[in-house]
Amino acid sequence: MSLAALARRWGTPLYVYSADEIRARYRALRGSFSRGVLVCYALKANSSKAVARTLADCGAGADIVSGGELSRALAAGFVPKKIVFSGVGKTEEEMALGLRAGVKAFNVESAEELEALARVSGRLKKKARVSIRLNPDINARTHPHITTGRAENKFGVETGEAVALYRKAAKDRRLRVAGVQCHIGSQITDIAPYKRAARAVAALSARLKASGIPLEFADLGGGLGISYKDETPLDPRELARALEAAFEDQPELDLLVEPGRYLVADAGLLLTKVLYRKTTSKRRFVIVDGAMTDLPRPALYDAWHPVDVVAPRPGKRPWRTSWAPSASRETSSRASGSCPRSRGGPSRREEGRRLRLRHEQPIQLASSRRGSARGRGKARLARKRETYADLTRGEL
Repeated sequence: MSLAALARRWGTPLYVYSADEIRARYRALRGSFSRGVLVCYALKANSSKAVARTLADCGAGADIVSGGELSRALAAGFVPKKIVFSGVGKTEEEMALGLRAGVKAFNVESAEELEALARVSGRLKKKARVSIRLNPDINARTHPHITTGRAENKFGVETGEAVALYRKAAKDRRLRVAGVQCHIGSQITDIAPYKRAARAVAALSARLKASGIPLEFADLGGGLGISYKDETPLDPRELARALEAAFEDQPELDLLVEPGRYLVADAGLLLTKVLYRKTTSKRRFVIVDGAMTDLPRPALYDAWHPVDVVAPRPGKRPWRTSWAPSASRETSSRASGSCPRSRGGPSRREEGRRLRLRHEQPIQLASSRRGSARGRGKARLARKRETYADLTRGEL
């Protein structure tokens, strides 16, 4: 079904995802490793049940950061023993949910969190599998808002504290040491930070083994970037070679990776309809029916998204523009792209035309318009569009 047909059938704004592309990305990453690897999809990238189920059906695991994401992961069909529970702010209630579900491990990020997990484990009489998140103080060379592996970041613990926490966990009968985890940031397109992080994790796991605390797995997190504008993304085979080289002397360890954006962003786009045209003394705009609630990334950190016309008319030259969603009041709601040129701007015939914004990764899907997943040439609705009544449902 064509994009134009999808828009006519289900309206706009509309998220559209290719299930075949998601599967291909998963197979490409998993097939890049010559030793066993568990690919845990980071649900924060897109927690849509249809998208998550596509990866669960492929055999992927899941990386979650909340009780809500745990519920979504289970509903999508992820096997609990393939779910790692990350997140710097887990509540005791969420820890209990994870323990009852039987998740693979909790990625612990502080001494106080470790104590809380031990308390919950003791109350439930269920031993918690623990993986300490290492903060190796490495610059991932990405946007500062999505860097997570520096000492000034809130995530994980530095090497000295990590060793102390492992020793403490190893002596606690309520806990079981299972692995080590590290995630240094998102949208990474340089292999050097990955190599440094992998060496740091490998050194820590070797040190623990030498002190009598053997691990089962090493989790190197996610962060694989894609090309939005002119970036050159990493080949997954290059990442696999780097990780396997770092752990060459520790073949007993299973490897884990937690990709999110890499698996789903290139498989998705946002369809939106042109409503009006507007020109000021400084800039030209195309007003569309999308909003910041549908695409928050440009407002959050000046993210670039290519914009295309779904069905361009022959002979029309591109017209460089910014777009301002009609439903938004924020000046920062914009994306760069092109529309057909006609005497300095889109003609009136272009009103009502549909645009597509590529590389869509709706982190705020829960508060945005509905999505659609498609594959094998067929399309199906993944989530019903909200009604006005839905906006206040549940409020008192």
